[in-house]
Amino acid sequence: MFKQFMQNNLLAILLLSLLSFSTYASASAIQKLKPMPELTPPSADRFPGDPPTHKAVFMWNKSSPEYQHAILNSMQALVTLYGDDIEIAVVAIGPGIHVLAKHPKRKVVPLTYERVESFAKDYNVRWIACGNTMKTLHWDDKDMRPFAEYAKVGAAALMVLQENGFELLVW
Repeated sequence: MFKQFMQNNLLAILLLSLLSFSTYASASAIQKLKPMPELTPPSADRFPGDPPTHKAVFMWNKSSPEYQHAILNSMQALVTLYGDDIEIAVVAIGPGIHVLAKHPKRKVVPLTYERVESFAKDYNVRWIACGNTMKTLHWDDKDMRPFAEYAKVGAAALMVLQENGFELLVW
């Protein structure tokens, strides 16, 4: 029985050693990757006020704090990378719309609520509310935060923004 116990533990130790080595090897391989050449900061020839080179639209359709923070963090990374050389729009549909309400009917993390307003005010991010969702909740413009825009159909807003050069980013 002791022999069996030692064989099982020895096997476990070998497996853990191999896993640790492969994890270390993978991490060091990532550190040696070359940066993607297409991801470059804005050109020095670009003047303030020039139209942005990049346009992104996010679909914001969930109320989960983890989901919302992931999108906000991605938006922050894009703003950090591109500065004013990116235009961002967010279309809030279904459960995600509550961040745009003056009095949300679902719980919204206070930091998320603040960050949404900050992106609108500080980085000119467009926050577009789905009219169908608003209708379902019996909301109208007086129920929405002052920076929010409105589209009768949120899916149509996503489509039109893409037709106008915005790249759709979804989680």
